[in-house]
Amino acid sequence: MTFTLSSPNFADGTAIPSRYTCEGSDRSPGLTWTGTPAGTHTFVLIVDDPDSPDPTAPKMTYVHWVLYNIPGSASGIREAAMKTHLPIGTREGKNDWKRTGYGGPCPPIGKHRYYHKLYALGVELPDLAEPTKAELEAAMKGHILGQATLMGTYEKGK
Repeated sequence: MTFTLSSPNFADGTAIPSRYTCEGSDRSPGLTWTGTPAGTHTFVLIVDDPDSPDPTAPKMTYVHWVLYNIPGSASGIREAAMKTHLPIGTREGKNDWKRTGYGGPCPPIGKHRYYHKLYALGVELPDLAEPTKAELEAAMKGHILGQATLMGTYEKGK
């Protein structure tokens, strides 16, 4: 079975509804996954935008959400997930707003792509406090059993 990530709120490659963005209630979309690789102990979720600040001339990847040590028994994250609604044991890292939690799409110009990347790990990571994406990627290196990706797009209303 293929490791897949999906959302009941938008399909892969389609527009993310505005309620999950800075123009709406800025709540996280629901996410579900199937086909978990054998030996998975935990998951890592990273949501980022490689088109920042302008998709015609991107200069950086902007990080919107960082979660780690999601239990291997989990099969999703509910919509509007806040710290108290995450699967037990899940830890949060820092996004590029320098805070934990979800920060929805809020592109300054043009249509951006938002990648929701779920990694299956063969280990539980140590307490990394509130790691950045780069710190988390370094910690999970050599422990990744599989990756599933869901991409949505968003462009601010005019």
